[in-house]
Amino acid sequence: MAIKSSNVVARVEPEIKEEAEAILAQLGISASNGINMFYRQIILWKGLPFRPSVPAARPLSLDEMTKVEFDAKMARGIAQAKAGEGVSADEFFASLRQEILESYV
Repeated sequence: MAIKSSNVVARVEPEIKEEAEAILAQLGISASNGINMFYRQIILWKGLPFRPSVPAARPLSLDEMTKVEFDAKMARGIAQAKAGEGVSADEFFASLRQEILESYV
């Protein structure tokens, strides 16, 4: 096992640090080991282990919508369901799995 003798100093927002460390703790991983894992993934992938991007548009949360916007979305969903425009949950999750697999290529 390699001796860990280098320090990493980074400034992050306290809330981000707390939330990330709480998730790592649930996984049984220390912050130090989490950072070490991240660095190893950077080496493995010869870059970031994820695709940094800004989504073209993200869905709004209920808190971000007005009642009119929410009602319009619900009416559109009902109309699509009645017109048979939806897909089954199995089809949706299969396409989601495929999209995830393709993002790792």
